[in-house]
Amino acid sequence: MRCTFRMTNISESLNIKLYLKTFWMDYLVMVILGAVALGVNFLRPVPNRLFPVYFRDGEIVNPEFAYPFRNNIIPSWLDAFIAFIVPFLFIMLAQIRVRSFNDANTAIMGLLFSLLTATIFQVCIKWLIGGLRPHFLSVCKPNITAANVGSGHGFGGIMFDRSICIGDEKQINYALASMPSGHATAAFAGLLYCSYYLNGKLKVFANYRPQYWKLVLFFTPILGAVLIAATLSIDHYHHWYDILVGGIIGSMMATGAYRFQYASIWDYRFNHIPLPRVGAEIGYNYGLDEFNVMPGSRKGGWNETKNQIYGAPFDAYTNVVKMTPVSYVNVVV
Repeated sequence: MRCTFRMTNISESLNIKLYLKTFWMDYLVMVILGAVALGVNFLRPVPNRLFPVYFRDGEIVNPEFAYPFRNNIIPSWLDAFIAFIVPFLFIMLAQIRVRSFNDANTAIMGLLFSLLTATIFQVCIKWLIGGLRPHFLSVCKPNITAANVGSGHGFGGIMFDRSICIGDEKQINYALASMPSGHATAAFAGLLYCSYYLNGKLKVFANYRPQYWKLVLFFTPILGAVLIAATLSIDHYHHWYDILVGGIIGSMMATGAYRFQYASIWDYRFNHIPLPRVGAEIGYNYGLDEFNVMPGSRKGGWNETKNQIYGAPFDAYTNVVKMTPVSYVNVVV
């Protein structure tokens, strides 16, 4: 079975069997990692953390762990949905002009890589490191009074473990997995990746000064990620440092995944070019200047064959670069 996707001066002929042969390992790894992430998410946290409840005078030691338990403002499923669907929709909208299965496939797989790798990172850290959520004491319901202080561990006997908790076991496990924020991780992994894709296709930071709306559009997904993460400080599901670490992990994965799939992140000459898959049986035979048709922008000379790509990182000023074997797609100029 062969499908053809035509652009201004490039046609892509896709062989489904060759596509599966090229990418089956990626999909298998994604399925395995997804199953591992799901399994780890349901495991009991490893650390047996010690925590104080009262001082000897009856005062609560850490009021920051005594917030009431309530539902998330943005549920986990909605956070994951937004982190995927927003970039996915922008990728699909870009194909109105780009019209490249290669680009769409590269972008979507990169998005999945970013989200899944970020998820694996955060669930493993939660399981092995964790921490007390702001509502921990509310769900723990410690079976101890100020009169019992001194019978615990550590100096003054004020430190206790989860054995004093009489609350719901599942909620206690959840309340012991504060670090890092899964919401922030997913939001930045998906929405920052979206901003990178928009920059590559719209040439927001390029060799000319574009319209202001492009800059606004570039930062809009990032604003969305910040707002999603910030809600966790309002509903008291995470501390600020949990949110910060989650945002860093998500940003790191988005950055790595985009560069893993595309020729550059910030180099405007190449950040719209999908990288070929080395090892496939069918290769490319084209001049890199012809990828000027692949950005979504029509400004600044982009999408015009007269605007030659040149310079590092590929020394692309040469007319034709042969890279064989490299991809599952036949590109005929």
